[in-house]
Amino acid sequence: MTQFINSTDHLVTDALDGLLRTHRLSRLDGYPHIKVIFRRDTGNASVALVSGGGSGHEPAHAGFVAEGLLSAAVCGEVFASPSVEAVLAGILAVTGDAGCLLIVKNYTGDRLNFGLAAERAKALGRKVEMVVVGDDVALPDLPQPRGVAGTLFVHKIAGHLASQGASLATVASAARAVAKAARSYGVALDNCTVPGSSKDARVPTGKAELGLGIHGEPGVQMIDFTTATSVCTVLMDKLGESLDGGTGQVMLLNNLGGATPLEMQILLKTLLDTASGQHIRAVIGPAPMMTSLDMHGFSVSLLPAQEEWMQALESPVNCAAWPGSHRVGAIDVQPLPEGLRTTPGDSSHDESVSGLIADSCAAFLAMQDDLNALDARTGDGDTGSTVAQAARNLHAVIGKLPLADPPALLRAISDQLSVSMGGSSGVLLAILFSAASDAARAGDDTLTALREGVRRMMTYGGASLGDRTMIDALVPALDELLDSGSLQQAAQAARKGADATARMSRARSGRSTYVPAASLQGVIDPGAEAVARYFAMLAARNTSQ
Repeated sequence: MTQFINSTDHLVTDALDGLLRTHRLSRLDGYPHIKVIFRRDTGNASVALVSGGGSGHEPAHAGFVAEGLLSAAVCGEVFASPSVEAVLAGILAVTGDAGCLLIVKNYTGDRLNFGLAAERAKALGRKVEMVVVGDDVALPDLPQPRGVAGTLFVHKIAGHLASQGASLATVASAARAVAKAARSYGVALDNCTVPGSSKDARVPTGKAELGLGIHGEPGVQMIDFTTATSVCTVLMDKLGESLDGGTGQVMLLNNLGGATPLEMQILLKTLLDTASGQHIRAVIGPAPMMTSLDMHGFSVSLLPAQEEWMQALESPVNCAAWPGSHRVGAIDVQPLPEGLRTTPGDSSHDESVSGLIADSCAAFLAMQDDLNALDARTGDGDTGSTVAQAARNLHAVIGKLPLADPPALLRAISDQLSVSMGGSSGVLLAILFSAASDAARAGDDTLTALREGVRRMMTYGGASLGDRTMIDALVPALDELLDSGSLQQAAQAARKGADATARMSRARSGRSTYVPAASLQGVIDPGAEAVARYFAMLAARNTSQ
């Protein structure tokens, strides 16, 4: 078992009971056959909204049972429609004189079971209307398109109207109009894992699947995947009809279950940056709203931004699963506080220094993949990326640096590293160059100043020789360079120090202190490796000149 479940036999009821323990909701008796979650405060005075379907789409549907949203959710097993009896039980539990609207996604099982339940409820004297949502535009030739995350537009707008006391006819009419106008499209990098079943890993590495369903159904097209931009552009093109139609659009950005919050924020930015993104007036999400278990993908649903619909979508609800609707605006940028700067001061030119910095940046960029791979064996695998980002940023401002003024140059490099290089290594190196700048202003030559900077860095960072850090390569290299003046010998000293870290079974500083000794054996510290490779580049450069 590779999922946090107890048994496939009662995973849905376990999940629903977990929800009920911390939310002011109720369930009908009748587990496991009847799984109905409903509000305690319905009062039956306003139109009841009932939706549901197969489980595996959490937080839909039970997570949206709240004032201003659903009155009840009828839950089936994973990806399986609930029974007619369960739907009828849900209708009868929450429907009063105002009547009930069933909101149903366009799948055969849901249509039939909810439809028959509606007829039985009518025979018992209840007023019931049903709206079927088919917002998926991935299969345009289907006479009955699938219902996917656009259903949430219907939940919220119909729920708002019901909470305002609108009649069943008014609520149903608005729900049908929203269902007709909504359109959705999904994309994924990997399929979902159905509990108790082997995974159908049908999406090859380097591909993205377009137009897949929320039950793990195959998509309509595989495309090459390179970046978020590549899939966002294609997806928005697929949704592009009527994007420029006067009112603009509301976008619901839905996490299908397996994308990280970081990815979802990047996708939001990327979608808004597309040519079609200029028409987006408001965004709901990004958030997991109608998922497909753990599918590594997302869907975009669009709805015309009619003012009455916008007001309904923006009305507050006490429901954690509903992320709210937020108007799209420009990024607000405020100046840095006094005393901080991100660009160097007065620039000056020195061709040899400029060339050295450019070559240094290129050397660190070339190490990126190797350092990441090395760091992944004992850490979080980002040393190369961190160093490369700092190198890119420094290279971009070479022409603005005070290249002919060593103390000022050392200070400028410190400033750049402090804002562009993440993690503790960025801070430590910024301290090194800041202290070196102070020493150079006091009269030390550059090498002596750098050695003083290393001493200060060791003081603040707490690392010493033998602690399995970059110090083990940097200190021997600088000491050798000060003693002999030979870059070749300094490079040899750095390599010897770096290699020695592979034989150190215990780290006394940095993130490696949390790593077991067995995992450190035979692995060179990535910071020390970076120093050794850098001095090797300096030696080779000196020889070629």
